[in-house]
Amino acid sequence: MLSLLFNVLIPTIIMIRFSGEDQLGGVGAMLVALAFPFFFGIYNIFREKKIGWVPILGIVSIMLSGGFNLLKFPAEWIAFKEASIPLVLALAILVSAWINRPLARLFLNQLLDREVVDKALHERGMYDQYEKRTAMATYLLAFAFLLSAVLNFILARVIVTSDPQTPEYTQEIGRMTGLSFPVITIPVMVVLMGTVIYIMMTVSKLTGLEAEQVLRQPGGKKKDESDTPKEAEPAQ
Repeated sequence: MLSLLFNVLIPTIIMIRFSGEDQLGGVGAMLVALAFPFFFGIYNIFREKKIGWVPILGIVSIMLSGGFNLLKFPAEWIAFKEASIPLVLALAILVSAWINRPLARLFLNQLLDREVVDKALHERGMYDQYEKRTAMATYLLAFAFLLSAVLNFILARVIVTSDPQTPEYTQEIGRMTGLSFPVITIPVMVVLMGTVIYIMMTVSKLTGLEAEQVLRQPGGKKKDESDTPKEAEPAQ
């Protein structure tokens, strides 16, 4: 909810409602609006105490948006910028599959109890199938980001048509930001959720275990340690 508030809702309201010449102006409204996701990204880096690629990409995207406006780049540059980041991510995911280090498998390693899963896969002789199918999941993830790139490009080209440093340009950026959630985020999330469901069904089928049995337990606890009650000690 905080991410949605600082990255979408507040910037959208500022750019649409306060970009008039008698208010913040086109440039001022955009700079104030972009300050919210920028500092929220910085805050996340300090909170996590590590530099993650997600906040860094967000900060770079924000700086490019402000830079394009200040340097009066043509409106179509915004479309290429909006499509470039998910496109780069899609290419990175595809490369990970081509070099036999699919990102879907790295994601699974964080989600699954590898000891339980590996033991079940080897007992059933399904480890090779697991490797092939998780590689396929990587292509599904790449498709999700390719879809995001296409939708970002189309949305930006349709909405952002005015000259930079004008109130109209800033308002169009605001409308694009506001529409990005229903138009882009929801379809991409549907694809990602479908990918996760496919992965979990595949792992469950190959191991013969229920989903709850293959998931990593919070805090690294073993399921039988945390869920199984201890037997009462015999009375003295």
